[in-house]
Amino acid sequence: MANGNFTRVIEFILTGVSEHPDLQIPLFFVFLVIYGLTVTGNLSIITLTSVDSRLQTPMYFFLRHLAIINLGNSTVIAPKMLISFLVKKHTTSYYECATQLGGFLVFIVAEVLLLAVMAYDRYVAICNPLLYMAVVSRRICLLLVSLTYLYSFSTAIVASSSVFSVTYCSCNIINHFYCDIAPLLALSCSDTSFPETFVFISAATNLAFSIIIVLISYFNIVLSILKIRSSEGRKKAFSTCASHMMAVSVFYGTMIFMYAQPQTNHSMDTDKVASVFYTLVIPMLNPMIYSLRNKDVKAALKRFLTNSCCSFKLMQ
Repeated sequence: MANGNFTRVIEFILTGVSEHPDLQIPLFFVFLVIYGLTVTGNLSIITLTSVDSRLQTPMYFFLRHLAIINLGNSTVIAPKMLISFLVKKHTTSYYECATQLGGFLVFIVAEVLLLAVMAYDRYVAICNPLLYMAVVSRRICLLLVSLTYLYSFSTAIVASSSVFSVTYCSCNIINHFYCDIAPLLALSCSDTSFPETFVFISAATNLAFSIIIVLISYFNIVLSILKIRSSEGRKKAFSTCASHMMAVSVFYGTMIFMYAQPQTNHSMDTDKVASVFYTLVIPMLNPMIYSLRNKDVKAALKRFLTNSCCSFKLMQ
């Protein structure tokens, strides 16, 4: 690859999830199933919340965009990773690597912010139900989602540009299964203080802002639930909040572990496991945690399948 220490890198080699040859085919099928479930679950949520008239509320509007983000995040990572299990040389071009990192950052930052928006939506719905449709109007929903995408895109552009503004010399082996910030900066032969500082401050700020909104929202939700006199009503509300908080806690915990720590503390093997979790496993679980356990979504799925079967019969 290099004739000297200052030969610029034009492609990278990804080590993958595991370097053991015997594990490549089994891992291929495991991650193929995970990605297949991710695509099926999130496309189902996107379809149902788009076509079913009874799911045209702010809650399902945000769930639709969470499904879009989860699907996008997995699709940026999974296809390339699956191919790497089947080929011997795991190469990716310089610009392909930069594009993958940028796409990944867009979706991961968007998810961090959207989880905060969804927590605020639940806060208004439970604590101020009479004002819900006025406070979380369609215009406000569109504004919140648009700002989320705009901010995540801007952050991704700056972060990926700073990571690829440093010099990469002869060493081009990325100890990861996709182009991520930490393993990329570990290869640089120039000063990486600016991208490291920017990524650390950006990740810490985004996570702190989002977590504070989530905690404040759910603190007020719990206070409101405790005031409900009906035990059945309290049980139902707590059940909904528990599912949301479980997903939020797992996602935020993983993100804090990955990015809100100094670069010198990173262990690449441990980071691989965490990365698999939030790039592939969480997007697979979110449709079940947020929606598929929901009676409204189940009813919408039943109606959709019934209508599809009727339409198919009429066509014959």
